[in-house]
Amino acid sequence: MGERQPNEDLKRLYTATGWTLRRFAQEVNRIATERGTPTRYQPPSVHQWIDGHLPKAEIRPLILEALARRLQRPVTHAEAGFPAPIHDKADASTVEGLLDLGRQDMDPSRRSIIGAGAKLFSAALAIPGWQDVVGRMEAVQAGRTQRIGMPEVESVVAMTDRLSDLDGQFGGRYARPMAAAFLVNIVAPYMKADAPSEVRKEMMSAASFLCYLAGWMAVDEGSHGTAQRYYVKGLEFAGASDDHLTYCHILRGMSVQSVDLGHGPTAVNWANAASEASPTVGPRMTAFMAGQQAHSYAVAGERSNALRSIGETEAALNKAESQTGTFGGYNASTLAYHTAQVRHALGDVSGSVESLELYFRLRSSKSESRRGDLRFGAMLAERQLGIGHLDAACATWMKVMDDYPSMNSDKVDKRVKEMFRLIRPHLKNPAARDLYERARIAAPSLAA
Repeated sequence: MGERQPNEDLKRLYTATGWTLRRFAQEVNRIATERGTPTRYQPPSVHQWIDGHLPKAEIRPLILEALARRLQRPVTHAEAGFPAPIHDKADASTVEGLLDLGRQDMDPSRRSIIGAGAKLFSAALAIPGWQDVVGRMEAVQAGRTQRIGMPEVESVVAMTDRLSDLDGQFGGRYARPMAAAFLVNIVAPYMKADAPSEVRKEMMSAASFLCYLAGWMAVDEGSHGTAQRYYVKGLEFAGASDDHLTYCHILRGMSVQSVDLGHGPTAVNWANAASEASPTVGPRMTAFMAGQQAHSYAVAGERSNALRSIGETEAALNKAESQTGTFGGYNASTLAYHTAQVRHALGDVSGSVESLELYFRLRSSKSESRRGDLRFGAMLAERQLGIGHLDAACATWMKVMDDYPSMNSDKVDKRVKEMFRLIRPHLKNPAARDLYERARIAAPSLAA
């Protein structure tokens, strides 16, 4: 047997980070915890990796992500001196890649196998630029016996609307398998069918937004890596169909995912990319983009940019004329939500509570999702408690528990679990005790 050779590639990347061995181990542990599979690596483990000991297959993506976040660029297995993963193969086409992703996602047994990797968010994800994907019509080849027209396109759009409603009412865990099955069994074959060029473009545009929705559902389920894969597929289809608006919408969604995970600089990059790529549009679309930029800047600690962007959001929304038929549905309640998030990220908890209360006064029950009400309600309660308003917080949490039992959302589950943690020190208070007992019945698995 030959002697083990040091991993010079990994050593070169490690040197570029400027980290100590301890810091490297801490960053890997941090990402593992973020993914839901905590590890406890110490400096000797990192030394062994650099010395040529191959990390376990499930740990290698964590190492690459830690390096990518520090170096602010993607880092591949080969670049780090690791063997390519078994599943790492080039897609035969954009549609074939979607089929592979959708089949993994719709099969419960396969989803359990890939679950850990699906949760790994990449802060240095390489995304296709608009010029890289626009007009990529050759990605979808015709020549099948089936022929489609606008009725098939309209059916995909209608089904996407229904799936979106189900997602908002019952959560991503409920709706996502149906979305994946629809993509695989209906939409992908449609995109391979014979069709006039205009119909083909419209079908790919519809598929693009459905990919975005599937990614949004995956985020709600806590499968952040899978969500990013759906988002990138959506960007590719948007470019292939010359659908500039959906391309920008997806980039904005990627910023929302990033900011919710606390990756401020990444959220800023994607929010700015969405705004810069946006075609000339009306003031409501401007508000739709600027509001997300404001939230991202605030989480990134860029106070002046955050305040400037939220001001631009308010000014643009004031210029908008109609509340109906608008892309993204940005309205006064959404502005109140973004204002609340900016205030909170900048340290103004009382102001954040005020803006969230305004959000609930302004929101329309017909346009807002039930999941959004539960998430934002729990958020409001946490912040009410943070400024010492225990009774108000308990009352708000009680409203959350009214609808919680029928919600299948990882995001909402996390907020309820946080409620248990926050309310335990106050159980001598009657309102807190009543809340705790009711929540234990509704969510016994989260009370532990």
